[in-house]
Amino acid sequence: MATTDDLKNAFAGESQANRKYLAFAKKAEEEGYKQVAKLFRAAAEAETVHAHSHFRVLGGICSTKENIQDAINGETHEFTKMYPEMIANAKKEGNKKAEQSFTFANKVESIHANLYKKALDNLGKNEAVDYYVCQVCGNTVEKQAPDSCAICGAPKAQFKLIN
Repeated sequence: MATTDDLKNAFAGESQANRKYLAFAKKAEEEGYKQVAKLFRAAAEAETVHAHSHFRVLGGICSTKENIQDAINGETHEFTKMYPEMIANAKKEGNKKAEQSFTFANKVESIHANLYKKALDNLGKNEAVDYYVCQVCGNTVEKQAPDSCAICGAPKAQFKLIN
């Protein structure tokens, strides 16, 4: 089972590297380092290739119906157990920034679980729905961006249409 554990660890590491490099690319872009930003995005894409490969070998990709149910289970775990514990720890330590970050994520994970449940109920109907994501807190909404975010209060301009 060491190889299975290694695959899980490699998947987690490659996934984290992807997100980290995309954050680095955004910062490099903001600072005017376009070539460095491009390199970070290229490396992030390569890390995604690695992560997907490890995940496939683990047998982590199933039918769409099973994948949606897995997503529901994961999101539900996050908003019922994982984030509430993290919020409590942050409060106990007086880390307001972490508490806010965890609280925003916790609220959004519940929304994600409900959106996945809706997708499961409508699987095969192929109804076109647009999704918008708040770039401040991650709030995910259907159809159109609201005038302001219900979670963090960000203005409509902070919502990104997802293709």
